[in-house]
Order: sequence, then C-alpha cells, then structure tokens
Amino acid sequence: MEKYSIITMKKKGISFRKIAIELGIDRKTVARIWHAYNEAQDELMTLGDEVRADENLVDKAIAEIKYCSVNRTNRKLTNDIIQRINELLGLEIEKDELLGLWHKQSLTNRQIHEILVSDGFDIGITTVTNYVRDVKKSRESFIRQDYEYGERVEYDFGEVKLMIAGKLTKYYMAVLACPASAHRVAYLYKNQKKDVFLDSHVRFFETMRGSWKEVVYDNMRNAVSKFVTSHERVINEDLVNLSLYYGFDVNLTNIRSGHEKGTVENAVKVVRNRVFAVRYKFDSYEEACDYLEQELIEVNKDSLIAEEQLCLQPYRPKFELATVQTQHVNKYGCIRIANNFYSIPDHLHSHSVVVKEYHDSIIVYSKNVFVCEHKKIDGHGLYQLSIDHYIDTLSCKPGALRNSLVLKQHPELLAIYRQHYITKPKEFITILQQNRKLSNSELVNILKFGDNSLSKLNEKRIDSIQDQSRKQLQQINQFMN
Repeated sequence: MEKYSIITMKKKGISFRKIAIELGIDRKTVARIWHAYNEAQDELMTLGDEVRADENLVDKAIAEIKYCSVNRTNRKLTNDIIQRINELLGLEIEKDELLGLWHKQSLTNRQIHEILVSDGFDIGITTVTNYVRDVKKSRESFIRQDYEYGERVEYDFGEVKLMIAGKLTKYYMAVLACPASAHRVAYLYKNQKKDVFLDSHVRFFETMRGSWKEVVYDNMRNAVSKFVTSHERVINEDLVNLSLYYGFDVNLTNIRSGHEKGTVENAVKVVRNRVFAVRYKFDSYEEACDYLEQELIEVNKDSLIAEEQLCLQPYRPKFELATVQTQHVNKYGCIRIANNFYSIPDHLHSHSVVVKEYHDSIIVYSKNVFVCEHKKIDGHGLYQLSIDHYIDTLSCKPGALRNSLVLKQHPELLAIYRQHYITKPKEFITILQQNRKLSNSELVNILKFGDNSLSKLNEKRIDSIQDQSRKQLQQINQFMN
C-alpha cells in the first residue's frame, strides 16, 4: 500500500519531501520507488503485444517496498557496550549465588541502561532490553528421551478448582506419570502439605505393587528443604527416607526448568482437562475423588502399564506415614490434633492416649488397644464428637443433653429429641445406650417409632434369610432332579 500511495500522490504533483513526511518514510526511498516505477513502465511500453513480460520487470512495477535486514547490524550496540552488559549480568549471577535465587535485589533492565548511560554510552533502553532478553533466554536444544520400563516416574502437583455442594473450593492434584508406558495416576487432596506429598507416593507404589528406579521432581518445597546455590539444593529429609525405603533415586530438575520433567507437565493438563473440564460440580469431596478414579481408566486406556509392572523393583510393605504422639484427654473428653478437637470415650477422660495421625484420619489407642477412629476435619478450633462417647456421662447428667454440642453435631438425632423426647431425656439416653451397635439410620427409626421399628426390621431380616434359603433349596432340587 505504501508504494501505491507514493505513486498516486506523486501523480497528483506532490513533492517527494511532502510525501515522505505524510507517510513517515525517508525522502530518498520515495524518490527511488518513483523512479523505479517510471523505468518499469517505460520498459513495459516498449514490449510488443506477444512478448511475455520479464518477472523482474513485473516486480518493479507492482511489488511493495521491501527492506533487506539480513546483513543489517545494530549500530548502537557496539562491542564495548556488549562487554559492559555482560559484565553486569555476570555480577548478577554472583549475587544470586550469595543471596539465593529468590532475593529481590536484581538489576532491572532500566537500571542496566542507566549504568550504561552514566558510563558515557549512547544507547536506548529498548536495545538494552532486547539484548538482555536474548542473553537470558538463549535458545536451547532439546533431545527426545526414550526410557526403559521401570526406569523413571515424573511427579508434580496441579491446582484444581471445583464446585463442592455449591461452593467454590480449591484442591490439589498429585500426578505421577510413567513416560515409558504412557500411564498417568492422579490423586485429589485438600492441601499440598508434606503428609499429602508423601501419601501420594505410598498410594502409588502400593497400587503398582512395586517401585521405579528414579522419581523426578521440580523444585517444590516438599522436595527441597533448602537452596544453597542455584545448582546445590538440600533434599527434604522425609523424601530421603522414602526414597531409601522404596529404593528410588531423587532427581531434581534445574531451577526454572520444569520442561526437564517432560511428560508430567503435560500430564497435569491432560488429567485436569480430560477429567474436570466437562464436569466440575460435585456434592462432596469424596464424590470428586471417585469420579477422578473412574475417569483415569479412560485416560489410561492406551497405556502399557501392565508390561511396565513386570519390570518394577520388588514390592515392599506399605510405608508407615503416621506420626505417633501422646495426647491427654481434657475434661470435655477431647484430644487436640492440629488445632481441632476429637472426642474420646468417656471412660478415658483425664487419661493419656496414643494417637496415630494420618493426612486424612486419626486412630486412637489406649494401652495398645484400639479405642476409636476419626476422619480429620479442615479448619481451626472445630470439634468432631461422637454421641456414643458421651452416653455414660449423659446417663448421669441427662439435663446436660438439651444444649450439648455433641447432640447438635447430629442433626437428625437433635430433631427427634426436640420433637419427641425434650421432656424425657432419660428415655432418649436409655435408647441410645441399649442400641449402641446399630447404624445411625436404624437408631433414628427406633427413636421415631419405638421398639416396633426394631422388630419390623428384624422381621425383614428374617424374611430375607428365609427367601434366600428357599431359593437355595429350589436350586438344589433342580440340580438333583
């Protein structure tokens, strides 16, 4: 279009100078284009009707302006300036070694430009920025890798946002990718703490019934406990213990080089998009976990994991991840774990118990005897109470039932109590005490309808057993006849 504009304006008698100002190009360029156009037109006029015009001649007549930048050099960026910039970047590397990678005292491109100007160099900030970018992001060649079965697993965490019971919730997905067999395994967690990090490894090796020779990580905090220099890092002690137990080597990628993990970077995206792009609304966290497990079957339909499992290191018994601690049961019959409270049977009040804490549950023992188990709750200062743990105390203090926190934590029982038993708490407690072994739904029926519901329930069970017996007898008779 510039050539067309130049020729059109020149035909109107506008000077080279005004055309150059109007179009923002050099006056000599305008003159060169106009003269070349006129020469091409004159030559075209001399050709006969049956003579084919030369392609170069056509190009002169119609081609747009072309600038040759192949041999163009940067006139401002001299060797002295390049040497000075490289010196400054070298000092930055030394600073990283001394202060650590994540310090906030790095020279900006603007500061580098200001130093150059103060040194007497005549150069623009854009030229400096472009050169620094080229140095820092120099092109790197990648070599495709081909791994043997059982040789390598790549590990990473990816964030997943889901709607759980109508509420936006952030979860974390541990992904383990086996590049040799193109197999991916993923687990959904509520946080990315150390116990979750370790749990995903144990679940993976337990499911696969063996371990790999090497596990590759980026520089996540659960893998690296300390950065000494940009190339020297201290591996987390818990990861070291896990690797010694399962017999795998820990391979940490270079800093800011997540591509060195290869498959897993894409695996996070593949699993997240394949599983949760279409469906992201669930009633509960457990439902989302079950959905992930089912969808992974489709994701891995073409994997060769069965062949790779034959080449794994021998299976080792499940690594024990629990942290064992002793807790004192307070006067409210609770122990405190991670700033939350869990009920203990009332016969152990004011005693000490041993607690095995996992990432999702706690198991309580007293004198090496199992006492109870709770699912861990998320939050701070929350209570998880079982009404069965307080029945003996409530039988002595029935008046305490009305406003008790333990009853409020069981909405169905609370509704029945307020509707049918608010004036007879002893009867309510007696029914609970006599039916401790029943499920919650069976207990609700008894409280609503009395002993008749239990007898009807037993009758249904008896009828079901009788029906099964009749069917078995009929099958035996048919077989004998």
